[in-house]
Amino acid sequence: MFRLAHLSDPHVPPDGPPRRRDLLSQRAIGWVNWQRNRRRVHVRHVLDAVTGDIHTHAPDHIAVTGDLAIVSTPAEWRACRAWLDHIGPPDKVSLVPGNHDTYVRRAVTGTELAWREYMAGDPDTLAHGGFPYLRRRGPLALVGCSSAIVTAPFLATGKVGRDQLARLEMLLARLGREGWFRVVMIHHPPTREPGDRFRRLLDAREVAAALERAGAELILHGHEHRATLRWLPGPVAPIPVVGVPSASALEHSGRPAAQYNLFDISGMAGAWSCRMIVRGFDGGVLHTLCEQELRTGRDEVAPCAAAPRAG
Repeated sequence: MFRLAHLSDPHVPPDGPPRRRDLLSQRAIGWVNWQRNRRRVHVRHVLDAVTGDIHTHAPDHIAVTGDLAIVSTPAEWRACRAWLDHIGPPDKVSLVPGNHDTYVRRAVTGTELAWREYMAGDPDTLAHGGFPYLRRRGPLALVGCSSAIVTAPFLATGKVGRDQLARLEMLLARLGREGWFRVVMIHHPPTREPGDRFRRLLDAREVAAALERAGAELILHGHEHRATLRWLPGPVAPIPVVGVPSASALEHSGRPAAQYNLFDISGMAGAWSCRMIVRGFDGGVLHTLCEQELRTGRDEVAPCAAAPRAG
C-alpha cells in the first residue's frame, strides 16, 4: 500500500509586512485585503497543527496544490520555502503553483527559483523541463500541471495552455499504457461547469477533454477552499476530482476549517483500490472526519457527504 497526503492553499502567514517597494503593483490591493480580512482566517497555528498531523500519519509522499503565498513577495518566497522544507525534502513533496504564487509577473520566476526542487520532475523524464513534470513514486506517477497565470486585479483565473496540455495528454496516455496509477496535480479545478467566471480555469473544457481521452486515476486540486468530490469522464472509468479546503483556515463565511486528505492506494492496473481518509477540524479538534472508497463515479457536494464519521 502507498499512502499519499494532499493539502492545498496554506497561504503561509508572513513574519512581517512586505517592503514598500514590493507593493508598488497590484500586490498592494491583495495586501490590503489580507490585512483587513484574510489574516484573521489563515493562521499559522492551524497550519502547524495540520502539518504535524500529516507527519503523524507518515505518508509516503505529500502533494501540495498551490497558493503557498499571499501576494508573493520575496520575503514570502523565503518563508514558504522554509515551510516546504519543514514538511519534507523535495523528493518526498511535490508542488504545483497557484494564482497567489504568481501574483505579479516577477513572482513567476521568483517562485520557480525559490521552490524549484519541489516542482522538478525525475532526472530521467521530460527533457524540456517545466510543466507538466513527472515523478514516479511506488505505483504512482505524479504529474504536476500548472494553471497559475498572472491576471489583472480582482481576477483569480487560471489556464493550462495549449502547449502544456498537449504534453500532458501524451504523458498521461503513455503512463496509462505502462500501468501506473496516475495522479494529476493542478491548482484550479479542471471540471467542465462554468463556475465563477472571475476564478475559473479558462480552458477547463479543453483540459477535461484531454483527460477523457488519455485517462487518469486521480486528480487533486485546491483553489476553492472547499471539500469537493466530482467526477470527469475517462476512457475506461470516471476519474475522481478531489479538492480540499485551505490548510491554514479557520471556519468562516460558510467555508470549513482546515482539512487535508490521505489516499491509501493499492492493487494494480485495471484493479486499483483508492481509499480516501479526510482529516480536519471539527469543533476545534483535528481528527478523522470520514473515510470513503473512490470507486462510485457519483457526484457529491463534498467527500464522504453521506458517510458516517469515523473516530
